[in-house]
This record gives sequence, structure tokens and C-alpha cells, in this order.
Amino acid sequence: MQSLSIRLSILGLLMERDMHPYEIRTRMKERFLDLQGRFKIGSLYYAVDQLRKQNYIEAVMTISEHLGPEKTVYRITDSGKAYFQSLLLNRFREAAPDNHPLYIALVFAGKGDQEQIATILRERIGAAEKQVELCRRTYAEHEGIVPRSVLHLMAGYYEHARTELAWLRRLLIDAEAGKLHEISILPGFDH
Repeated sequence: MQSLSIRLSILGLLMERDMHPYEIRTRMKERFLDLQGRFKIGSLYYAVDQLRKQNYIEAVMTISEHLGPEKTVYRITDSGKAYFQSLLLNRFREAAPDNHPLYIALVFAGKGDQEQIATILRERIGAAEKQVELCRRTYAEHEGIVPRSVLHLMAGYYEHARTELAWLRRLLIDAEAGKLHEISILPGFDH
């Protein structure tokens, strides 16, 4: 899946305009595509080479700089555009993985040191509050500037961050009260 994410990112950027791999790398980092796609930016050059070999992209020109190495500028081919559409639509079909790192720990949290768990949860809540604010601010700064699809991405991050924060706060209440081991209902949880 990671190799498909980097391919989708490369082809998507080349749909915007022709670029050399270093510029693609810069755009990926600016847009946090490596984090969103969960791939290592170092695998970019290999992925570009594979896309070229499969005729999804082609060299347009080589730029020679006075002191730097030559840079090959690539463009997406018609078969690359079709492949991009296939990758994009398949990504929309994928179900989101449900594997939060706390899930396995919560199964056994009732057997753990509630005070230490509460301390860790307070730290996580502090980080989650910062994440919520960052997501809110990022969305606000990009309204009217980026396409709606990107606003949906930002709104999704914001909503997930808010949900995570509410969940951690509810969990902290039980940890502070030493109730993680109790068999009961969750007060305030609306289902």
C-alpha cells in the first residue's frame, strides 16, 4: 500500500505540472504527503524510476546547473493518467484501518497502574489539544485558497483530532477515578 501511495502522490503532482524528482520531493514535504501516505520520502527516486520504466511518466528535458547535478524533468503520460485514476479510485474504495495504538492497551488497562496511565493520558491530551488547534488554524488559513477536496482533507483531520481529544478526556476521567477495571457503562457516552 505504501508503494501505491507514493506512486499516487508522484503522479498527482505531475498532473499539476512537469517536475524533476527533487521538486516533487519538495512539494511532497510541503504538503505532508509522506505522512498522509505513510511512505518514506527516500523511496521517491526508486518510485520515479519504476514509473518511468512502466511508461507512466517520461523525461521531458534535462536541466544542467552550473555547480549542481543534472536534473531530469518528467511529465505524466496518457497511460500514467489512466493509472493515476485507477490508483485514486481504488484509494477511495479502501476501508480505513482500525488500529489505534491504544486499542490493544485498553484491553488490559484495568490491570495497569491507573495513576501512571492518567499521567500519560494528560500528556496525550496536551498534545491532542495542540493538534486540534493546529488543524483548526490550518483549515482556516486555507479557506478560499485550496480546492474543496483539500478542505475536506483538512476538515477530516480536524474532526478526527477533536474526536480523539474527547475520547482521551473521557478515558482520563475513568483512569483518575481508578475505574478502568470496573464492569459498568460509560456515563455520557451517547450511542
